[in-house]
Amino acid sequence: MRASKRERIIDAAADLFYRGGFNATGIEKVLADAGVAKMTLYNHFGSKEELILAVLRRRDEQFRGELRRAVEACRGGPREKLLCLFDVLAAWFVQDGFRGCLFINAAAEFRGISEAIFAHTAAHKRLIASYVRDLAAAAGARNPDVVADQIVLLLEGAIVTTQVSGGTDWARRAREAAAILLDRDIEAGQPCEAATGSSPAA
Repeated sequence: MRASKRERIIDAAADLFYRGGFNATGIEKVLADAGVAKMTLYNHFGSKEELILAVLRRRDEQFRGELRRAVEACRGGPREKLLCLFDVLAAWFVQDGFRGCLFINAAAEFRGISEAIFAHTAAHKRLIASYVRDLAAAAGARNPDVVADQIVLLLEGAIVTTQVSGGTDWARRAREAAAILLDRDIEAGQPCEAATGSSPAA
């Protein structure tokens, strides 16, 4: 089915904003790529800011849906599914045209400029953190909030480092660090021998 004009505009804008940046991409370029007139664009979006918000909403739904499906398809138990987050990143990093996280890029461009856009980027990151927290709890983390914070830092660090420094190994290194943090937290919650009543007889 042919995409609606509104969807064509969002598709074109999403690609252009990701490749060239939000502020550096003019509306005329979006119109040309979408093949629509300016009046058509403004019938659907009252401003460039509204178009950017529509792009971010679309990307939020796509990214979180794709992430969940990829994690659920990972083999192994809850621990492996949590660590699979980094395998998903590794596959993303080697895709042609990888330019980092659209939400990190938007936050960098609009903090202090557009409260609505910045708030949407922050909301996306909170939803990701909540999902990671659920995975950490399922994996047996004793302090799932703390472990989730640590793992989110590793995820975000891998994204930015790959964007800035290049290379294909940052996701693997972050995964190794995440495994250490998770296992350390789980082990800290294991009862010692004395607590289980297995201390040597007098």
